[in-house]
Amino acid sequence: MPKQWMRSVLLIITYTVLLVLGLMRSDWIFGLLGQILSGCRPLFIGFAIAFILNRPCAFFCRHYERNLGKRWKKLGRPLAVLTSYLALIAVIVALFSFVLPQVVESIRMLAGSLGGYIANLQTLLNQAADYLDWEAVDLDLSSLNQYLREFLNGVLTSVSNAATQVVMVTGNIISMFVTLVLAVVFSIYMLAGKEKLLSQGRRLLRAYLPERWADRVSDVIQLTADIFSSFVSGQLIEACILGGLCALGTLFIQPDYAALIGVIIGVSALIPVAGAYIGAILSAFLLVMVNPVRALIFLIFLAVLQQIEGNVIYPRVVGTSIGLPGIWVLAAVTVGGGLFGLLGVLLSVPVASVVYALIKRDVRRRLTEQGVALEEPEPSAPEQPEEKIQ
Repeated sequence: MPKQWMRSVLLIITYTVLLVLGLMRSDWIFGLLGQILSGCRPLFIGFAIAFILNRPCAFFCRHYERNLGKRWKKLGRPLAVLTSYLALIAVIVALFSFVLPQVVESIRMLAGSLGGYIANLQTLLNQAADYLDWEAVDLDLSSLNQYLREFLNGVLTSVSNAATQVVMVTGNIISMFVTLVLAVVFSIYMLAGKEKLLSQGRRLLRAYLPERWADRVSDVIQLTADIFSSFVSGQLIEACILGGLCALGTLFIQPDYAALIGVIIGVSALIPVAGAYIGAILSAFLLVMVNPVRALIFLIFLAVLQQIEGNVIYPRVVGTSIGLPGIWVLAAVTVGGGLFGLLGVLLSVPVASVVYALIKRDVRRRLTEQGVALEEPEPSAPEQPEEKIQ
């Protein structure tokens, strides 16, 4: 019996035995993987922090290296990392010092005035029924009032005691503190040694993969990093700009709930496609209980604001989008949300954009090899910026 054939048979038998053992002890294997992933939590959190701060750090690094001169150029990267963290701390302090108290006060005021708002809603429904010659709509809103009041009180308690809730969920202050410190240390090392880490990664790929595959894997990793970075930074900047402008505009419509509506619009803007509609519906429902005319004015203001933000502010501040056509954005959000819930909604668009870009490159390469003429845009048509992801 040939040795090569015997070796193949032994490999098949070994893989079969390992597969059967894995299926029989799948609970133990998944438990072990869970423990490994839990132990790597600081590394994952640190990578997320470094990924978010990568673009600000690169921006500060370019300016420091340009202005420090050749003698102090090496200090550009450490100063950029320090500046990025100071900016992040300043944003967090501003959020908890100015925005969060205003949101808490708005929720407390809404909970206290909920009874009158429900009565206004009942009157509005009766007036609509009279206008449309329908029978009077007599809704029993007492249970709804009680439910909404309990819900708002629960939200208010959770927001007011956010730090306490975090401590209670973790159950161990020391573990949480150590995890956070390790995550920050990991992120600092990743940001400070970015070029070295990338160089080591490329060397590993070339050492263990053929040159052709190493180049392809490097290209895919670079494309994925660029798309995810553009998407995350774009969505965060858009959410902050849209939420801030919406809060400023709401000061002239219903100043009591300006901060709350700004937070609702800003947070909902992080959700692709459906976020704009969710934020508009929630904010309009909040205002319609106060005054239907103000709700209508707010919707008109929000529509105008989104047009200005999408066509003027967003292209100048963020740049073009990640390049995924609108129909595939909707498909990605639908499939991702159905399979993985909210996390799928948030990550489906950049993942689909990576797949779309890779397929587009492969199609162009294959058509070029076959000698098929590629479709080119009309030369007279001006170049338009790609549609922004809502």
